[in-house]
Amino acid sequence: MNEVVEKVIAGDIRTVARLIRDIDDRMPHVRSILKALYPHTGRAYVIGITGAPGVGKSTLVDRMISYLRQRGKTVGVLAVDPTSPFSGGAILGDRVRMQRHSMDKGVFIRSLATRGHFGGVTQSTRSAIDVLDAMGKDYIIVETVGVGQDEVDVVKSAHTTVIVVIPGMGDDIQAIKAGILEVGDIFLINKADRDGSDKTMTDLRLMIDMDQKKFAEGRWKPPILKAQAVFDEGVAELIEAIDRHRAYIEETCGTLRFRQQRGRVREELVQMIKDRLVEEMIGRLIASGEFDQAVDLIADGSLDPYSACDDLVLPHLQI
Repeated sequence: MNEVVEKVIAGDIRTVARLIRDIDDRMPHVRSILKALYPHTGRAYVIGITGAPGVGKSTLVDRMISYLRQRGKTVGVLAVDPTSPFSGGAILGDRVRMQRHSMDKGVFIRSLATRGHFGGVTQSTRSAIDVLDAMGKDYIIVETVGVGQDEVDVVKSAHTTVIVVIPGMGDDIQAIKAGILEVGDIFLINKADRDGSDKTMTDLRLMIDMDQKKFAEGRWKPPILKAQAVFDEGVAELIEAIDRHRAYIEETCGTLRFRQQRGRVREELVQMIKDRLVEEMIGRLIASGEFDQAVDLIADGSLDPYSACDDLVLPHLQI
């Protein structure tokens, strides 16, 4: 274990790749490694990129990598993809669009599976962020699978969250949910050469301006930018906006170690406890045969799933 920890801190790419694979596969030995790596985290700046499928997130991330590398910064990318129902792995393969960076030792790109987690950011993703942080990456970009009313978890792990939209996705007001407005630090209208980009910007600005009281108190007001990532237009302005948001965080919070803030620590610990309890409980029930017995009883109609759930769980709670 100590050898693995030392190699991760030294930036060994193969060791990091194997460790993230083991994290994604939920191998039991990784917990002790993550415990040892945690004191070495807190230095990287985490950027969340989220948006509906097809808005050009991967192309945008590819361009962002180029700009950050020109500054001499090292970059880690975690592309969170839908889970394959057959292999359990990530299936979109966003890394294909970033192949030109594959030979750059200052860039590490990895796809992760959502494992059915609607928020787009699983515990595996959070652990992988810690690994890349301990590895010494200056920036970590987390590209999530999509956007929806419940898919706002990326904000819990990112310093700056960029919401990417495109014109012409139907009812723009309906497409931009309230929860997304609350988590977005920067809004980017990609493929801005399309018809309707001005209307999309107007709708976004109107919805953001509806919360003037919050911004009057000195809180960050999300800028709305336009870009055509495929032509490398507007990406430099996005990087500048991220820099401004980083300066705002440092000025208001005094530190970038936002994950040490009590509220965020509480949320992350609660989620970690939930994951551990579910994993332990399901594992015990499957090993004892009780789970499969309950499945058979529900399948043949002799037991309802609510009673089965109570019968399986309550005895283990020792209430």
